[in-house]
Amino acid sequence: MNTHQTPAQKITKSYVDRLSTPETGQAFIRDTELKGFAVRITSSGAKSFILEKRIDGKVKRLTLGRYPELTVEQARKEAHKLLGHIATGRNPVAEKKQEALQGTTLKQAFDDFVKTRKNLKERTLYDYRRVMSIIFADWQDKPMIDINKDMVSKRHNKIGAERGEAYANLSMRFLRALFNFAIAQYEDGSGKSILHENPVVRLTQTRAWYRVERRQTVIKPHELKPWFEAIMNLKNDPISQNRETIRDYLLLVLFTGLRREEAASMTWANVDLQAKTLRVTDTKNHSDHNLPLSDFLYDLLQNRKARAINEYVFHRASGTGYVSEQRKQMAKVIKESGISFTIHDLRRTFLTIAESLDIPAYAVKRLANHKMSNDVTAGYIVTDVERLRQPMQKITDYILKCAGYRPSATVTDLSEKKSHKTS
Repeated sequence: MNTHQTPAQKITKSYVDRLSTPETGQAFIRDTELKGFAVRITSSGAKSFILEKRIDGKVKRLTLGRYPELTVEQARKEAHKLLGHIATGRNPVAEKKQEALQGTTLKQAFDDFVKTRKNLKERTLYDYRRVMSIIFADWQDKPMIDINKDMVSKRHNKIGAERGEAYANLSMRFLRALFNFAIAQYEDGSGKSILHENPVVRLTQTRAWYRVERRQTVIKPHELKPWFEAIMNLKNDPISQNRETIRDYLLLVLFTGLRREEAASMTWANVDLQAKTLRVTDTKNHSDHNLPLSDFLYDLLQNRKARAINEYVFHRASGTGYVSEQRKQMAKVIKESGISFTIHDLRRTFLTIAESLDIPAYAVKRLANHKMSNDVTAGYIVTDVERLRQPMQKITDYILKCAGYRPSATVTDLSEKKSHKTS
């Protein structure tokens, strides 16, 4: 913006009224009586009073107010007051910014958090929004500075009693992340954080986090047959046209160990039926995940490809998007088979079977797409997708034998085998 310098004048009401509007940019007229005091006029004709002063080694420009809402005398008095503050070591710029930011609400911070964290996965963003709208609905309009440790502790206990201990911990981990973001994001003019402490630290200081054992459930070998039969009984009908798609989705998770969203959002662009491979690009560890297709998976995906109606492998019957709600059909399988399971149980089952078949540890890690950044040896091992083909087929064959889709074989209870190894 063009800035026009005008000779200093004594700033009075009559002088401000007579000021000419610059054709472009803005013009500054500095006062001859009070150093740093000035009036600014823009090409739109807007007039405002400012104060320029060196603060903490840098010249700062403070806007006092617009004319005529603020009179010349009022502006001059405000300038005198601020100069007095600066003389005693105060920083009006920092104070003004701090005052504005102290009113930042939890919702405003969350909105800024989402804008800044551009790479949040769709599922993660969905979970965060759900926690905001359900768990912290009554806190959304609260200034963050007013949310204290006692409030956090009481809310943690309330969530634990009403929604479960795991969900209480999850909600507070989210709140902790939001406060950490705000501490780093909102600083006053001196670069000091507006928030001095994360109130969620109370849970750590008092050791109040719930001890939630990591879930270790899998579908045991002897349970695969009834589970498989119930899955294969999912057939489309006039009421539900997505059953067979959900059936194939659950089977793919079991036979690949992919995570919930990685499998659900898979597109045909990442499936190579000719090379018999699939690729997952939007992974938890941000590394592309390439897997070979076993014979069973190849047949499953080939059949789906013949009926494809959009870019997604597991498309909705409506033709838009992919299936994201599987609970109703999972409940049907659980009721029919008597085998309770979650989608992540299918991933655990895949990896437990892989380990039980004495597949090399590095191959298991590659199949799971686990990072091996702390393993020096792993850094020297290049695992091509073709080297995973035999282990992949071996896992598939075992699952199908247990499910009765191959000639009978002696089936070891993996849970017992694991207990012997760890005892």
